[in-house]
Amino acid sequence: MVPYFEQPVLPLGPVKLYAFGVLVAVAMLVGIQGTIVRCRKLSLDTDLCADLLFYTLIAAFLSAHLTAVFAYFPREVAKNPWMLLKIWENISSFGGILGALFGIWLFFRWKSPPLPPGTGWRYLDAIAFVFPFAWAIGRLGCTVAHDHPGTVTTFPLGVSLSTPKAGAYLTYFYREAGRLGDLPDPARLARMAYHDLGWYEFLFTLLFLCPAFLILDRKPRPTGFFPLAFILLYVPVRFFLDFLRISDARYGGLTFGQYAAIAGFAAAGYVALRRTPSGNL
Repeated sequence: MVPYFEQPVLPLGPVKLYAFGVLVAVAMLVGIQGTIVRCRKLSLDTDLCADLLFYTLIAAFLSAHLTAVFAYFPREVAKNPWMLLKIWENISSFGGILGALFGIWLFFRWKSPPLPPGTGWRYLDAIAFVFPFAWAIGRLGCTVAHDHPGTVTTFPLGVSLSTPKAGAYLTYFYREAGRLGDLPDPARLARMAYHDLGWYEFLFTLLFLCPAFLILDRKPRPTGFFPLAFILLYVPVRFFLDFLRISDARYGGLTFGQYAAIAGFAAAGYVALRRTPSGNL
């Protein structure tokens, strides 16, 4: 089992620099620079790409936060509406992806100069190819912050509950979810682990998605290939991981993320079957 550790924090006077924030910032820089390099390789306008990324990131962050608080924590936001303004807290990955797609659409609809039909797909392709590499770094941030705890387990890749801090950490989330009765007695709990969903996604992205994209890029692909490839490869894994969540709000037995995964997979499958290289964006 993976040892439990507290998130590294670097005090800088009155400010505390958390490992999660540092890794998210690194992920953004890798995504931005990687996409610009990819656009240059594809002979796309790098200045246009930079403007596009600005719209994409703003829309992604806003959507990620608002989706998280309304879809996963509706009771909490009803008690404390001020949490809507804390955009650095409560982030939904699916909300971020949906927001990014909206930002891209908005950019090409209102801000971009006139472009030949289908050009937008080429820029989306560049972003999507780089995305798993930035996503892996972001998920490493989730891993060190332990911000996606799942249910107790004896799975070898789970995070060990052998220390009092680890046990107290997981017990807090079970208590908040009203599920303390689901936990085993303390002696047995100390011999168990919990599913860390951020850790699992980090491993999946680093060991499968990133190598898969590098292999798929060895020969020319149709325009729009990589956005569809990411959705079709990622969302089934995310769908099943969400069953391990402890306290997220569920609707008809499924989380918002699972409904988003179903819709995204169906839409990507439909587009993959029907779309032609001349499709517009």
